[in-house]
Amino acid sequence: MSIDDFRATVRAWCAEHVPSDWREKQTGVGEEEFVRFQEAWFAELHSAGYAVPHWPAEWGGGLSVAEQIVLYQELAAHDAPRLVLAFVGIHHAASTLLVAGTDEQRRRHLPAILDGEIWVQGFSEPEAGSDLASLRTTAHRTGDTFVVNGQKLWASGGMHADWCLLLARTDPDAPKRKGISYFLLDMTTPGVDVRPIRNAVGDSHFCEIFLNDVEIPAANLVGAENAGWQVAQATLGAERGMTMLELAERLANAGFRRLVRTSPVDDPVVADRLAQFECEITALRGLCRKVVEGHDSGAIGPADASIVKLYYSELLQRLTDFGAEIGGPAGHTEIAKPMSSGWESGSWVLDFIGSWEWTIPGGSSEIQRTIIGERGLGLPREPSAV
Repeated sequence: MSIDDFRATVRAWCAEHVPSDWREKQTGVGEEEFVRFQEAWFAELHSAGYAVPHWPAEWGGGLSVAEQIVLYQELAAHDAPRLVLAFVGIHHAASTLLVAGTDEQRRRHLPAILDGEIWVQGFSEPEAGSDLASLRTTAHRTGDTFVVNGQKLWASGGMHADWCLLLARTDPDAPKRKGISYFLLDMTTPGVDVRPIRNAVGDSHFCEIFLNDVEIPAANLVGAENAGWQVAQATLGAERGMTMLELAERLANAGFRRLVRTSPVDDPVVADRLAQFECEITALRGLCRKVVEGHDSGAIGPADASIVKLYYSELLQRLTDFGAEIGGPAGHTEIAKPMSSGWESGSWVLDFIGSWEWTIPGGSSEIQRTIIGERGLGLPREPSAV
């Protein structure tokens, strides 16, 4: 099938299956209705073969990079809902399992993700955010079981998760990056306590996860014991790079188009800013494609994913800030955010507030700059704090 024929197929599918009234129906709803909607939309995409286009063909994906771009463009152009609940599963968990998981772990979890299994990422802690390797959650091995104690913070969607990607310290005497292990945690395990965190716009997207004598089978260890830091790079690589292909097309085909529609384009100052944004978005899309193609061919650079993550998150912040500026004081009355919308709520003010989240998770902008400088440009390492 040619790329034009594929686009026509996706466009026809979107016209038939993307619900035109989903924003109205997802505004002001409770968590249960949100979950049901997300599950139904994921199943709809999966039945068409559009839920995990970036996965290998043997696991239900297999679309080329060009086809993935077309798919994301058409979904954005038709204002399709975001896969909010499935996001960590189809990107972070899948990427990690495909790179570092055992055959049994892949057979157990990849089909389950396609059946709706929801995942959360348990990395950050109160004292280990940007400096993730300082994490304090411990896992002590007793035979074929690890007993875990600690706390995780800023876990997106944790209250709905079935499984967790968990980092814990298994060797307290080793250098901090060499004493960490990577686990798959069943969230129904006794001792797991999930508590929602309400943010500045009233959402409870993030959670705290408390772990009190939680037992994890050794079979749920990903990679070697004490080698979890290396495994985590696959997860962070997905978060900083592979997910950005879709997000860049969303920004171009939904965010930027909305900005043009809501801006006084006859004003030369506004027109100049819009032209600048279009140039930056074009560059972002090129960077994202380079990272995905490099990942598939094994030619990705050590800082490429960080470049994309930094560029996207700060561009999103500037674009939504400009949208809020154009909207003026009236924009501050738009407080209703549809569930399932991601950052594309329809309110520039809410989207600008939410955009600040993107410069922190997955490594803050400061961390990305350090990675780019040290790993990408070969600059000297930052001196340790005295």
